Amino acid sequence: MTIIGIWKGVLVLAIFGMTIFLGRFFCGWICPFGLYMDTITGLRNLLKRPHWPLPQKLNQTLHKTRYVIALVILVIVLLSFILGSATIFDLPNFIWLRPPFVPFTFFLEPLQPFILPWKPPFGALFEINGAYFTYPYVGEIMIYLQKSRFVLPIAYIFTTATLVVSFKVRRFWCRFCPTGISLSIINRFKPLRALPLLSLNKDTQKCTKCGICKRVCPVQVTEIYENKTGKIRTSMCILCLRCVEMCPQKNCLSLKFTNKTLYKNYNQ
Repeated sequence: MTIIGIWKGVLVLAIFGMTIFLGRFFCGWICPFGLYMDTITGLRNLLKRPHWPLPQKLNQTLHKTRYVIALVILVIVLLSFILGSATIFDLPNFIWLRPPFVPFTFFLEPLQPFILPWKPPFGALFEINGAYFTYPYVGEIMIYLQKSRFVLPIAYIFTTATLVVSFKVRRFWCRFCPTGISLSIINRFKPLRALPLLSLNKDTQKCTKCGICKRVCPVQVTEIYENKTGKIRTSMCILCLRCVEMCPQKNCLSLKFTNKTLYKNYNQ
């Protein structure tokens, strides 16, 4: 993708570092692709069309595909070292994500803008009066399938499918996106669980099990409803705070930075 004035490898590290210490705050509040999906959801709400909640088992399975995608990307890069075509000290190439680190650009694809005032090196979906229209992950499709005559049809099919499904399923691509996985990896190691500074917290004594938090969550997180402890520990949560906003019980849910409350609901 095209990034001006920013080292790509450093940006990847910054996003993962943000996830380690702030949870998936990037996914809920900064990610451009997330904004696109929220805009589609706003359009659906404007048209008063209901959304499709995914079956819980299917939703959890789709969330796990993030790890498969991330593992494939990592393996592709590691093979270059194993085969002896790269060295671990190849810092300049990592900073710009040049070979053999090119697959890591996949983690930056959610930042891909819709419109560019120049022709991107990987190509675009179409062009109108010097404005080039593209879409997240289309660049990766065009790079890796550039020798195939089906590259443009596949790019259009991917774009159309994700837009159409996102109209009915809230934050659909967030189930697959590998960019925000580091929090979950940390949660598997008990000594590292104190690293996330930003967290969603629940006062279980005030919870009435009304289920609103479960219904309003765009990625269908159930841990907020089911959790018996104070801090919510799940990599599925994108910290959009919709549950905090809609919870009918005063001070039941809150967002905390370390032990300081940043936001809580004031209902009732």
